Amino acid sequence: MATFFLVIIYLAFISLGLPDSLLGVAWPVMQLEFKAPLETAGYLFMTIAGGTIISSLVSGTILKRFGTGNVTFVSCLMTACALLGFAFSPSFVWLIICAIPLGLGAGSVDAGLNNYVATHYKAHHMSWLHCFWGVGATISPIIMAHSISEQNSWKQGYFVIAGIQFALVVILFFTLPLWNKVAKNNNSTASEKSEESKSELYQNTKPLQIRGVKLALISFLFYCGVEATMGLWGSSFLVNVKEIPVAVAANWVSFYFGGITIGRFIAGFIMLKVSNRTIIRIGQITALAGTGLLLLPLASSFSLVGFIMIGLGLAPIFPSMLHETPTRFGKEHSQTIMGYQMAVAYTGTTFIPPLLGFGASHLSIGIFPFFLVLFAAAMLLGSEKLNALLKKEQKVEY
Repeated sequence: MATFFLVIIYLAFISLGLPDSLLGVAWPVMQLEFKAPLETAGYLFMTIAGGTIISSLVSGTILKRFGTGNVTFVSCLMTACALLGFAFSPSFVWLIICAIPLGLGAGSVDAGLNNYVATHYKAHHMSWLHCFWGVGATISPIIMAHSISEQNSWKQGYFVIAGIQFALVVILFFTLPLWNKVAKNNNSTASEKSEESKSELYQNTKPLQIRGVKLALISFLFYCGVEATMGLWGSSFLVNVKEIPVAVAANWVSFYFGGITIGRFIAGFIMLKVSNRTIIRIGQITALAGTGLLLLPLASSFSLVGFIMIGLGLAPIFPSMLHETPTRFGKEHSQTIMGYQMAVAYTGTTFIPPLLGFGASHLSIGIFPFFLVLFAAAMLLGSEKLNALLKKEQKVEY
């Protein structure tokens, strides 16, 4: 039952990944159809991510009231209906309307599943969980590229992804009783583990007053800024600066998400031997090198290498930082700090990509690689400062 339950959680994360990479890939064609300015994609993206922030902030109350299984099912149903709405939207206003349930559907299930896995499973399971997010994020650009190149229709791409999402909704509906059974079996075990793992160091300290929490939040902010910016504006950069056809650019973006997916799968095995801290550092340096490659005036083929390097580098960072939360700050405060981290992560997803869109509309999309290098470097710097602080505070090897 425990193994089958993990499979269900993995499927739920596929549903989270499916919509995340669609907008950036389809926008060059959508922009022409709706006759919208380039930066309009940033406003649409901000609406989606803003809904996710709101739902994640209230996720604790919702999950406690209705249970993780019911929330996951309803959230996936909301995103499926929203994607179907995108496919039939006659104007940009309808895209904005459909973006609201698309964002709201993601936050609660994301926070709930991340906290559950971080508390009850080892690091490699967290990495593989987010690998399945990458499966969804990798499949959707490929489907969209096929729809654009073969049928000249971005709406058909959204329609197909909505169909896949509805299929996952059906699976989640028939497995709802399993969530209740597993929850009952885990209640006593989870309680015992919580008591045994309580941190004495931060026992009487408020979460935001714990030294290092703010540095951790900075790392999450810039990580999600880099990841989301790549997904939203990568295709526009390739089309407008590297002069690559839209369908080819869409496939190249899928390689970026594929790098995240494959990287997280491989990282799951590496984590059996290597600590979270080490693999976070390696990933950040690799991602920074990939952004630097985009900055150089090289042939367009090197851009593909840069996209893959960034994907592989980003792959282990987010799940490893999430799983490291109880170790860094104690399990007594891990759930609260996890909520802060998810909220800040979505804030980075919400505001950083539109910031680039605003700059690109007044300058050029050519600022894309400079933007990525700046925030990848900030992420690495914040993480290394946190490691140094924790080494001093907790007297552990960081």
